[in-house]
Amino acid sequence: MTPTTRTPTILLTGFEPFDTDPVNPSWEIAKALNGEHIAGGVVHSVQLPCVFGASMHQLSAALREHQPQLVICLGLAGGRSEITPERVAINIDDARIPDNADAQPVDAPVVPGAPSAYFSTLPIKAMVQAVRDAGVPAAVSNTAGTFVCNHIFYALMHQLAQPGNASGVRGGFVHVPALPEQVTGKPGTPSMALATQVAGMRAAIAAAMTTHKDLHVNAGQLH
Repeated sequence: MTPTTRTPTILLTGFEPFDTDPVNPSWEIAKALNGEHIAGGVVHSVQLPCVFGASMHQLSAALREHQPQLVICLGLAGGRSEITPERVAINIDDARIPDNADAQPVDAPVVPGAPSAYFSTLPIKAMVQAVRDAGVPAAVSNTAGTFVCNHIFYALMHQLAQPGNASGVRGGFVHVPALPEQVTGKPGTPSMALATQVAGMRAAIAAAMTTHKDLHVNAGQLH
């Protein structure tokens, strides 16, 4: 009897709402894509708390449970108008506002004694191109901030950098814009419809699953 081949798992995480928002587009996108088959893999979506430390522990549990081939963590970047794969995670927690457990670390390492930074192992430029080809605005971002989004991005990359990741699981972080209902009463604040964001992330995931050498194109910034 031929053994059954396991369909590769794509772990997609989003955050619960935070601050005063009743909704978080990162989780709405992940929830919408849960169970979809994309580029030979199947999406398993997990909601993370917007809490320093606890989010890291829940991510670790999800990695153990799902044994993914690819991991993409999503987070909200209010004020951005594009889907933005992040290039680098830094080993610092410096919170401008408290998290959902009222913690507000200042200049604290995400992982004490660990490297200062990790680069995403996703093909971020190919992902941007795929999202644009799907008709959705996208760009490479060179800063994931210093709040819980960067915290979970760094925690993910640190875990994937350990010797136990012998299978070469790849991962990284993507920031997404606010939803239109989040910017009502905030004139000039960018937003993007949920259906558009879902379509963009579907294209991004497909590119991440099928691209193993990133595009050699310019995506730098002057500031």
